[in-house]
Amino acid sequence: MPSPLPLPSGTVYSWPRERAGTRLDQFMTESSISLVRLLDAVRRDDAAAQGDLLLYYRPWLHLLARLEIDGRFQGKFDASDIVQQTLLEACRDLPKFRGGTEAELLAWLRQVLAHVLGHEFRRYAGTQQRDIGREVSLEQSLAQSSQRLGDMLAASGSSPSQQAIRHEQGVALANVLARLPADHREVIVLRNLEGLSHEEVAQRMDRSVGAVRMLWVRALAGLRKQMDDGSGQTSSS
Repeated sequence: MPSPLPLPSGTVYSWPRERAGTRLDQFMTESSISLVRLLDAVRRDDAAAQGDLLLYYRPWLHLLARLEIDGRFQGKFDASDIVQQTLLEACRDLPKFRGGTEAELLAWLRQVLAHVLGHEFRRYAGTQQRDIGREVSLEQSLAQSSQRLGDMLAASGSSPSQQAIRHEQGVALANVLARLPADHREVIVLRNLEGLSHEEVAQRMDRSVGAVRMLWVRALAGLRKQMDDGSGQTSSS
């Protein structure tokens, strides 16, 4: 498993919870508010509000889809298309959601994403038969990716509450990553989440190894700045 934000010197850097900073706290607060508003929109049968509030989870869903597509499907699908369909299906089926916590909502969204990915896999393989076992496997893989994202920030721990916090922090971190320049986000995803070597990242990004090392240093510095002081604007994907 890729280690949490290794520094270029080889040491490991993981933000303590109190240092995770303004941006993480802001997004986790927004997440709690979004969940309350989302559940209220469901009760009011306000489809437009439901769709708008679900967009908060787009960066997280996109990152999970991207990791799954790169790892399992060798980049055969477009993560943006997958996420768009996931959000459409989630908005359609949201009235069926019976949970009341963000952990339950995230688990439900991962199920929807797994279903959409499973459909795309069947379409790519040329078969229409639904494979429940494959969808369960996809759900488990997505859950592991979500936890791995949270592990970049959270302390270790395996209790249900600690696992739930890591998933929630993963959503927050995905939103912070979405604010970085595209090349900074890419090198962090490849190096820290996919666990590729500098040489492999260089090949994927069509850059020299030295350029990738320097880019990674700048990307980590930019991410730390986002986490510490909340500066910067959302970058285009």
